[in-house]
Amino acid sequence: MKQLETRRLTTAALCGAVAFVLKYISFSVPVISPFAEFDLSALPELIGGFILGPVGAVAIIVVKIALNLVFRGSNSMFTGEVQNLILSLAYVLPAVLYYRSHKTKHGARIALLLGSVISIVIAVFTNLYLIFPAYMALYGMNWDSIVQVCSAVNPAIKDVPTMVAFSIIPFNILSRTMTSAIALLVYKKISSPIKKLIHEYDDRRISHELQH
Repeated sequence: MKQLETRRLTTAALCGAVAFVLKYISFSVPVISPFAEFDLSALPELIGGFILGPVGAVAIIVVKIALNLVFRGSNSMFTGEVQNLILSLAYVLPAVLYYRSHKTKHGARIALLLGSVISIVIAVFTNLYLIFPAYMALYGMNWDSIVQVCSAVNPAIKDVPTMVAFSIIPFNILSRTMTSAIALLVYKKISSPIKKLIHEYDDRRISHELQH
């Protein structure tokens, strides 16, 4: 049992490392948001969470963010890392918890849709009432300057409501849709060998006990 838990922890750490690498390979979507960058780091968080459960998912997210801080530091006075933690949890945990009780392809679709909707709603509120206010306080900015930066890349953005409508919501929809689609395509192929590796020791132990 102890070796099984060790394997699960090792798997979580490896998924966290893969998530960090994928976060390192990111690109901006300037026409939508000059602040956020798109990456696929949530993919191993989802896959690992589906295999290991909610505790494993949290561990993967924490490992990813810790590695990012160690090797890249923060260029946003930690506001970006806080937002990444909140939105990763908001996206992955609802999906993982729903999928635990509905382990079918249809259940996976509903789980990913649920996680996506929850994380998009939370993204709106955290950006408006937590992350941007903290960012502005730290950098001596105000809402007018934030809107001006966004308007420079997207003229449709004129004020905070249009920033929400044409920047925050579209970016998060794009991010969650792409990640969810890829997760649905690759989950079975990736999860099978990982599950086999994790449970290999447990199967051997049960076989040994039956023989004695």
